[in-house]
Amino acid sequence: MAEIAVGPVARLLAKGEGWTASDVVCSSGPEDRPFEERHARFSIAIVTAGTFQYRSTAGRELMTPGSLLLGSPGQSFECGHEHGRGDRCLSFWYEPEAFARLAAEAGVRLSPRGFPVLRVPPLRALAPLLARAEAAMSGEAPSGWDEIGLQIGVAAARAAVGPSRAPAAATLSTEARVTRALRRIERDLDGDLRLATLAAEARLSPYHFLRTFRQLTSLTPHQYVLRARLRRAARRLAAGHARIVDVALDSGFGDVSNFNRVFRAEFGVSPRVFRAG
Repeated sequence: MAEIAVGPVARLLAKGEGWTASDVVCSSGPEDRPFEERHARFSIAIVTAGTFQYRSTAGRELMTPGSLLLGSPGQSFECGHEHGRGDRCLSFWYEPEAFARLAAEAGVRLSPRGFPVLRVPPLRALAPLLARAEAAMSGEAPSGWDEIGLQIGVAAARAAVGPSRAPAAATLSTEARVTRALRRIERDLDGDLRLATLAAEARLSPYHFLRTFRQLTSLTPHQYVLRARLRRAARRLAAGHARIVDVALDSGFGDVSNFNRVFRAEFGVSPRVFRAG
């Protein structure tokens, strides 16, 4: 008989400059004794399934689906499953310097000890962002992990600490910088349009670029690029010559079913119906 894995098993989903994201599944149960661990980096974990007890010198919290587990570098902790087996988390880890810089840019003043609380409860304001992150984890939606990683970090810091100052409005200088990135998207829609690449084009930090881009366009860079590619796909379908599978692959989608789902969400009909109309 094969042994059943006990404890957390992590599957790397994405990584960026100073952060990583993993799908972490734990199969521990009431009979498994918890063991002490230590956070090496800032940790923000979205609990997507199951419940468990999260304990540290800072206190004790019951983690439930929709809540955020928070951990600070050097903090000892243990997770127990006294009342049920298993859990699943979408976990983000941030290097201390990178997270401190991100928090500062977002107007959040972190204590030298890190997060002041262990848990952020399920909040209505965070629900859309968490749903987007879980959809990316399951492969049900285009990911945009670089944006999600920054947004989760900022959202958790603000929920735990609160902003110490309001973010500045876009200036003419930053508007001009974002415009350079918009022009790059327009002329090279199939090129490298990752958040880090576009931020470098604008000569802004990734978070500053993401925030300013959204202020000016009402979309994140990932959403903007996705919609631009969908508009181009719609033009090709309207011409009536290209196969749907070719349009899907040329638009950056790995499979037709995902393309069909996103296209329908954008245009209200399937690619086949759109082309017929």
